[in-house]
Amino acid sequence: MRTMLAGRLHLDTRTFAVEEVPVPTPGPGEVLIKVKAAGVCLSDVHLIDGSIAPAVPVDAVARSRAVTLGHEVAGVIHGLGPDLRGDWSPGMRVALQAGQACGECGHCMRRSPCQQPVTRGVDYDGGWAEYAIAREDTLAPIPDHLPFDQAAIIPDAVSTPYAAIVETGAVRPAQAVGIWGAGGLGVHGIRLARLVGAAPVIAIDPLPQARERALAFGADFALDPAAPDFAEAVGRATRGRGVDVALDFAGVPAVREQAASVLGAGGVLVLAGLHPAPITVTDSMGFSYRSHQIRGHYGSGPEHVTQLIDLASAGRLDLAPSVTDHIPLAHAADAVARLEQKVGDPIRLVLTP
Repeated sequence: MRTMLAGRLHLDTRTFAVEEVPVPTPGPGEVLIKVKAAGVCLSDVHLIDGSIAPAVPVDAVARSRAVTLGHEVAGVIHGLGPDLRGDWSPGMRVALQAGQACGECGHCMRRSPCQQPVTRGVDYDGGWAEYAIAREDTLAPIPDHLPFDQAAIIPDAVSTPYAAIVETGAVRPAQAVGIWGAGGLGVHGIRLARLVGAAPVIAIDPLPQARERALAFGADFALDPAAPDFAEAVGRATRGRGVDVALDFAGVPAVREQAASVLGAGGVLVLAGLHPAPITVTDSMGFSYRSHQIRGHYGSGPEHVTQLIDLASAGRLDLAPSVTDHIPLAHAADAVARLEQKVGDPIRLVLTP
């Protein structure tokens, strides 16, 4: 039996280790991917520390109480399962969608957006491994000139802020956009907001180095949320009109209250950062009078990943600065610790099997 290395989280004990496991065999409609690059996300850290847990684990995960982490994955097709509908062949370069439709709910039966999607590396085995299984409808071809490490981080690290901006926030050219949190999602939000024509793009982060990075990634202003003149600074940056679209990529309750306080008339607050705390609207009269909105956001759709692959391939989006370091799969635990402790202030660490 062929074996491989895989970064496995044991759900009962919340212990993570790189272990030797059997190489999986693709079933009907599936392919076997030889992984070339896999991103390390803060969600992976939260899975290990127990902050989040599989919502709808597939049978294999539920039985073994263990899952291979990794939802940002790129590689080459290595083997083909039976009953494939697409024209796939070994050696094709692909990125993998970060999740897939359940295929069983009423919405899936009606070919509508799935209401109970499952997430790679959370509900079913992901790509922190030498090989990974992928359903063919989750494959996104990538061109030869797009590096695997950049392609790998497009699902989630780039596609989540992209979808939050172009779909949930519906940002239009010349709108003032505020981005709270200049970390792994926020820095891409800055670049993408600028790409769609937002002006000004205002980054808000308490860390001086994060604010410097935000400016390097294209923010027009980088503000300290704790500054006593914060509201006045937003007013100056927006010529008094306030923020049209505020995006919370930090997932911090205080961020939401602050972001809501500087919304302009008709402004929208998009909650892309996840946190279990209740949402409080302190000035409900003003909120209604000024036609404010709060919109939840989670992840992205398959079309967003393919659009971003096209943008990166065409040179409209340079993701090379987003890859902070490459770490061998065998040292995945070190990568998790570096991200959790913000050693070197990483944007994205990439595992290489």
